[in-house]
Amino acid sequence: MSEIKVLLRSAKEKLAAADISEVDAEHLFAYVLGISRMDLHNSVKLDAALKALGDFGVIEDTFAKLISRRASHEPLQYLTGTAYFRHLEIEVGPGVLVPRPESELLVEAVLTHIKNLEEKVSGEISVIDLGAGSGALSLAIATEAPRSRVIAVEKSADAIVWLKKNVARISENVRVVEGDVADVLPGVKCDAVIANPPYIPDNQSLPRDVAEHEPHVALFGGATGLELPKRFIDAAARLLKSGGVLAIEHTEEQGAAIDALLSREFIDIAVHQDLTGRPRWSSAVRK
Repeated sequence: MSEIKVLLRSAKEKLAAADISEVDAEHLFAYVLGISRMDLHNSVKLDAALKALGDFGVIEDTFAKLISRRASHEPLQYLTGTAYFRHLEIEVGPGVLVPRPESELLVEAVLTHIKNLEEKVSGEISVIDLGAGSGALSLAIATEAPRSRVIAVEKSADAIVWLKKNVARISENVRVVEGDVADVLPGVKCDAVIANPPYIPDNQSLPRDVAEHEPHVALFGGATGLELPKRFIDAAARLLKSGGVLAIEHTEEQGAAIDALLSREFIDIAVHQDLTGRPRWSSAVRK
C-alpha cells in the first residue's frame, strides 16, 4: 500500500502544479483499477482490484499517462469517458460538451412543468431538446418523466455519435433528430422546449480545459454571444404550442438581453439562478 500512497502523492503534486484539483488523481487511479474513488479507501476492494489486474507496472504506466494528459488540461470526463448528470452516467469524449451540474436545475423545472401538465391532460407530454449534445438533459427528462416523449435535436455530427450512444444505452424512447434548429421538425408542435445554445461571446477567454478540448461550435454564440441564442428562441417559438414552456441557458450577464429576445413571442419571462446562485437560465411561456 505504501507504493500506492507514493504514486498518488506524486500524481497529486503534478496536478497541483498545473492548477488542477488533486482529487482528480484519485478519480483516475480508481478508473484504472475499475473501482469507485471511495473504494480506494476500502482495503478489501482495493486489494481485490489490484490482484485482478495483476501487473502493477502496467497499472502504474497507464495511470502515469492519464495524469500527464490531465496535467495538460484534458477534461477528466474525456479521460474516463463518463460524466455524471443527475442520476445518470453519460458517455462523453472529444466532440461533445461535458454536461454541467448547472443544467440540473433547469431540468428540475421542466420536470415540474411536466408533472403539472400530467395532472391536467391525458397522454404523452412532448418535449424538444434543442442542441442536445450528449443527451444528458433529454435522457434525464425521459427517465424521470415516463409520460414524456422527448426529441433530441443536434446539428454536430461529432456530438450525434455520443448522443446516439447514450440514447441506445439509457433510453431508446428518446428520438434523435440531426438538423439545424432553424428548420428542423417542420409542422411539429410540443409542450416544452429546453435549449442549451452556444452563448459565449466569440472573444471571451475560457479555462484551458474548455478552450483547448471542448467543441467551440457548442460554446461560442457569435460576436455578442446572443446571435445563436436568438436562433434557438425563434425555433422554440415556432415549435411550442400556445402556453408551452421554454427553458434556455445563458451566461449570468445575458439575462436582460435574453428577456428582450423572448418578449416578442413569450410571456411570464423569468430568470433563474443555478446551483451557485448565478442567474444562468430563463423560462418563458409561449403566447
